Amino acid sequence: MRIGVIGGGAWGTALASVAARDGEPVLLWAREPEVVEAINAAHENPLFLAGVPLPVSIEATGKIGDLAGCEALLVVTPAQFVRPILSELPAGETPLVLCAKGIEAGTRLLISEVAHQVQPAAPIAVISGPTFAHEVAAGQPTAVTLACTDEGIGQRLADRLAGPTFRPYASNDVVGAEIGGAVKNVLAIACGVVEGAGLGQNARAALIARGFAEMTRFGLARGARAETLAGLSGLGDLVLTCSSTSSRNFSLGMGLGQGKAARDLLADRRTVAEGAFTAPVLREAAAEAGVDMPVTEAVCALLAGSDVRAVVEALLARPLTREHR
Repeated sequence: MRIGVIGGGAWGTALASVAARDGEPVLLWAREPEVVEAINAAHENPLFLAGVPLPVSIEATGKIGDLAGCEALLVVTPAQFVRPILSELPAGETPLVLCAKGIEAGTRLLISEVAHQVQPAAPIAVISGPTFAHEVAAGQPTAVTLACTDEGIGQRLADRLAGPTFRPYASNDVVGAEIGGAVKNVLAIACGVVEGAGLGQNARAALIARGFAEMTRFGLARGARAETLAGLSGLGDLVLTCSSTSSRNFSLGMGLGQGKAARDLLADRRTVAEGAFTAPVLREAAAEAGVDMPVTEAVCALLAGSDVRAVVEALLARPLTREHR
């Protein structure tokens, strides 16, 4: 199975490295000419994954039409760019493995729903889980959820991508895998705020637990299964990104907690903190589903410029309620 990768950022490059581990040919499409040139000439991506040597079987291209001969495509662009990118591909039945974590602005659709609209004949799969790109590319042990409604295709993809240090766990709950990845980005911003504002470890632990409750409520309302949200693509990813400055979303939250403006923090980034774009869409989707998500509301307020202490005080002043409803 020849793999194509759409997106030459850190995560796309890391997944290309996984797919090319045994010398299998992998074709990676990147928008940046300098990334294409560096991968083909020096087998590295100094712009997004500096210092990590890449397998020589990875070939890069700047022409998305070159992916036509691939038997499966890993879609590793930011969530808000998935629709236009998939629209550039010819209609077909090539499996699409979605690796972006977010919800489309405006439509409030999950990325799998967007993909089905644009490429209705293509089987859809999702990879999600606790994954820092630099660790994956370096061959450090990693486990992910690989969800696909067609379990036969899902198993073939898992077999193709699995390696000594990269372990996909099969699932058919595409919605659950997606919601876990999208919501945890917003919660990671909140945990970064706790760190940046010096609110302590008790607060962070409480926020992870209450944030997971929000994720579960929203996920169940959208048709996800509770066990998926408690797995790698939900709780596992949440724990990782809520506790490390290697997370772009956590780092953004740290800046907000220190009193910096969201527009300044986002303008200074080459890579995308997906949670900043997901938070307002998630708030809209939660309201539409009748789901209470106070941590998400707080993150939206902070991104809009509200004072950190005022937002925290408002969150703590909410009426007392039962832990499980």
